[in-house]
Amino acid sequence: MGIVELDIVHMISNAGPMVQFVMLLLLFFSIMSWAIILIKYRYIRRAFRESAEFTEFFWKSRDLSNAFAKAKQLPGSPQARIFRIGYVELKKTSQAAVPSAPPDPSSNKQSGHPNMSMDARFTGTDNIQRALRRAITTEMTRMTQMVPFLATTGNTAPFIGLFGTVWGIMNSFVGIGQKGSANLAVVAPGISEALVATAAGLAAAIPAVIAYNFFMSKIRVVESELDSFSADLLNIIERDILRIERRRS
Repeated sequence: MGIVELDIVHMISNAGPMVQFVMLLLLFFSIMSWAIILIKYRYIRRAFRESAEFTEFFWKSRDLSNAFAKAKQLPGSPQARIFRIGYVELKKTSQAAVPSAPPDPSSNKQSGHPNMSMDARFTGTDNIQRALRRAITTEMTRMTQMVPFLATTGNTAPFIGLFGTVWGIMNSFVGIGQKGSANLAVVAPGISEALVATAAGLAAAIPAVIAYNFFMSKIRVVESELDSFSADLLNIIERDILRIERRRS
């Protein structure tokens, strides 16, 4: 095994400048891909773990203020983050729906504060829905950050390696022409050096493609869960508004 590794290092060191540049470029793609894989794996694993914890607490408590306190303790949860945004928007809507001064008895009694309050509250749910949609978009942008680089590596690394191989084989044929001999001892070293670039391209691309597909499948699950959670949260808010208005009437 050690002899094979030494031969690979020897072939790379004896390769032409273009093949060596290709190998350095592929090494850069490989290092960046593995760094992204480790970072995103830890990020997504934490997101799933904390989101499961927050969702369980949310449905058990059914108290928005307690859920808000819990959400602040789970900064890695996408559900907790969009809930905090929705809860803050709900507080703003509740404060805006409360009249700043008592109604004037001499004013027109047909103005109907209860109806105005209810309209304002349901208008507020539209604002909450827009805030939740913006929050989901932000979360998806955060989740997919750096992941496209894996797709780029998977798509381009094999072709970069192939380019290095073609270039190395071209140089090998030039050497054959200069020496005037085409026996195996002359041809094999140059071709083997060139093929190392293709192998390096595949070695960089295969993990990147696997990781990209894995992360995108997890991100689609997170997006579906965020859509479901935001819809459930809006339903809870609207039911609370209707219940409050029925009590007032």
